[in-house]
Amino acid sequence: MAQTLTCLKVHVVFSTKDRRPIITPEIEPELYAYLGGTMRNLDSRCLAAGGARDHVHLLISLSKNIALSRLMEEIKKSSSKWIKAKGEGLQSFAWQDGYGAFSIGESQVEALRRYIAAQKERHQKQAFQQELVAFLKRYHVEYDERYLWS
Repeated sequence: MAQTLTCLKVHVVFSTKDRRPIITPEIEPELYAYLGGTMRNLDSRCLAAGGARDHVHLLISLSKNIALSRLMEEIKKSSSKWIKAKGEGLQSFAWQDGYGAFSIGESQVEALRRYIAAQKERHQKQAFQQELVAFLKRYHVEYDERYLWS
């Protein structure tokens, strides 16, 4: 084949440091737009973004030209710096060190968009920690609970 063709869709989840509820409704739309712009600059696309006050879900169409780890490093580094400049009370903002990433087939995209859009309602009944553990179990990802929340 004379060219490289890919379709790499990934559901990524990550939280604020110590799951601090610092992502306010006022900053949310700007944050998601900023994250989308960062992905565009790295030749990837944000297909959906949402979350709650302490975490973010992204549906990403990953470029063939960047590793997911590099994309996440850039997304978290640049958005953290951006948020810290947004005003009083945000200077200590930080993301958690890691993230969860799960491959998504094309047939799952619309369901995942709906899932991400319904985050606020979901988290009135379920904590982020329960949600993440459910994803890890569904995707058969091995983890050590001692290090999951640091």
